[in-house]
Amino acid sequence: MNINRLFLSILLVLSFLGSCQTKEGFYADDNPLITENATNKTMALFTNMLELSKRGVMFGHHDAYLYGHSWKDERGRSDVNDVCGSHPAVHGIDFASITRQLTPAKQEAEEARLRECVGDVYKDGGITTVTWHFHNPVCDGGFYYKDDSMAVVPMIIPGGDFHHIYKDKLNTIASFAKSLRGDDGELIPIIFRPYHEYDGDWFWWGVPHHCTKEDFNTLWTFTIDYLKDSMGVNNFIYAISPDCKFNSREEFLEYYPGDKYVDLIGMDNYWDLRPDGGSIANFIKKLKIVSDIAKEKNKLCALTETGIEGIPEPQWWTKTLLKTLKENDLQLSYVMVWRNAHDIAHHHYAPYPGHASEEDFIVFYNDPFTIFQNTIGDMYSR
Repeated sequence: MNINRLFLSILLVLSFLGSCQTKEGFYADDNPLITENATNKTMALFTNMLELSKRGVMFGHHDAYLYGHSWKDERGRSDVNDVCGSHPAVHGIDFASITRQLTPAKQEAEEARLRECVGDVYKDGGITTVTWHFHNPVCDGGFYYKDDSMAVVPMIIPGGDFHHIYKDKLNTIASFAKSLRGDDGELIPIIFRPYHEYDGDWFWWGVPHHCTKEDFNTLWTFTIDYLKDSMGVNNFIYAISPDCKFNSREEFLEYYPGDKYVDLIGMDNYWDLRPDGGSIANFIKKLKIVSDIAKEKNKLCALTETGIEGIPEPQWWTKTLLKTLKENDLQLSYVMVWRNAHDIAHHHYAPYPGHASEEDFIVFYNDPFTIFQNTIGDMYSR
């Protein structure tokens, strides 16, 4: 290289460096998240998940470390690992237990339980995603809508009589988020997925059934702004996931709050897999809609909840789920099946030793397209 070209190259590099602000190894322009001051590990997780989704899909299981079929609170165990030799790549937990009216001692115990689980997942190299079965904060009821339920959403958004109570719940979540640190001392990134299945009528936040589109949009945008800006939470990836009520791109986007408020676009879909429900064709069509929207917007995409209770089809993992995920030009970061209850024999969505689908699940696990915790790689650095 001659001296003039070398000098020009140095000037270009200096100009580039001067136009960017560095933060923990990332340039400001490299931040893919809606949280402007997201931690380096949170940005790395998003980027690695996006890249990984181009070659395969991670498998997830809700409450995998907390309990399984016929067992509970055996640290380091999961039904999935008992079957195939690896834990899931993605672990689901719930904020429901830490946002209820609890005694101080019970609150501390519940937070410690979840914190331990998140820490174990992080230490083992996995990813935590958090749903929120938010118990009605107006009357301290359940998360399901009842015929005599009040219109809760307009009462907890700004201007509502119970807005201060809602902020207290978010303060609890923010405090918990800031307490999540690994052995390295760094904040642990997690995927936060509030108000899931919002297009259904079974939860009190269902839209348009129990609140208006405008009120739901306000609820969503206030929640994200309050956590990331007012409370300084910088280790969340924010996920939105309706149920499967939509049949077109336009219907999916009807209640979408905007790209400034979403990092991951997902869908919960049990209905189209049920024998008495929809159809595999509808399942595929809706997954394709969600995947295409996410790719267009450069967002993560996931099948955030799915499965069949009891897994009655012994070859469901390969003949239905894997086939669907592999053959339709989808770009999903993960697929998460629901929990295996320890105290309800028929309520399970992943296999356990001795289950009829165990052998097929091992084939599913061994397929290069599926990614489990032991093949995920380092998701928290770039």
